[in-house]
Amino acid sequence: MTPAPEPPCVLVLRALGLGDLLAGVPALRGIRRGFPGHRIVLAQPAGLAGLALETGAPHAVFPAEAPGRAVPSLAHWPGPPPDVAIDLHGNGPESRDALAALRPRRLLAHACPDGPAWRAQAHERDRWCGFLDAYGIPADPLDLRLPAPGTPSPAPGAVLVHPGAASGSRRWPAERFAAVVRCLRAAGYRVVLTGGPGEEALVRSVAERGGVREADLPAGGLPLAELSALVAGAALVLSGDTGLAHLAYAHGTPTVTLFGPVAPRLWGPPPSPGHLALWKPGPPGDPHGRTPDARLLRIGSGEVAAACLTLLRQDRPRPAPRPEVVHVD
Repeated sequence: MTPAPEPPCVLVLRALGLGDLLAGVPALRGIRRGFPGHRIVLAQPAGLAGLALETGAPHAVFPAEAPGRAVPSLAHWPGPPPDVAIDLHGNGPESRDALAALRPRRLLAHACPDGPAWRAQAHERDRWCGFLDAYGIPADPLDLRLPAPGTPSPAPGAVLVHPGAASGSRRWPAERFAAVVRCLRAAGYRVVLTGGPGEEALVRSVAERGGVREADLPAGGLPLAELSALVAGAALVLSGDTGLAHLAYAHGTPTVTLFGPVAPRLWGPPPSPGHLALWKPGPPGDPHGRTPDARLLRIGSGEVAAACLTLLRQDRPRPAPRPEVVHVD
């Protein structure tokens, strides 16, 4: 019996971090719907593969990553040239050329001659949905919800505080996080602190100053599935402009997010009374700088504590999780 032919492949490049993956979900789902009968493969870091597949957008993940936001090599692509290659990584020639080297039949990229203009001041979700729309592929920027995790939260109903960030410019001072933690605990809320790899000392500093018990310090980088369940089951997530905030947006968990060098209109939460983005207007800063941004430092601990308590005390039903979707291609 002759085996069925392999379906044509759409290779999508977005080899970035957690927040980038989640902000790209609406565009990825648009691609899935726009190419029925194709196999959608997402080139991204292997560590995010499980979460990427949970979104229902790609069929498979092709491991690809590079330091920072650099463009990874795709030379280890194992198959024939993709039918379509789509650059959701950036707007420069580097990412376009990495895909073009695979000789796809069709290439969609900002840097292509027929590519749409780069919208520098658009929100990240809007930018990539607009990019696809220019090619006749509709995508909804608000289609970002994740299905409910398959495992229960280890701390249901807790307030999750995440003081870390990938760069110093987006890292609010530890002593201010600790002041908010003390306020939340005094109001009767359980507070759980999280941190990524290498942030153990930061998390412990906030814990010691805020009076958080050892059992509520899952520091050192939880497995992503556990972290997702923790975020989904939290009463509130307090963090800077990080990937964890985007995970909370995707689960519909209420958030207070602190913005500094980058305005929330570019990377903030979707419109919802359950999300509060705190930001002080001013000229844009360096999102990859080493020291806290001046706008971030203008946000006081009293303001943050009040925002958290406002959301926690609202009698508001949580939005229903996105149901598991079975795609028939």
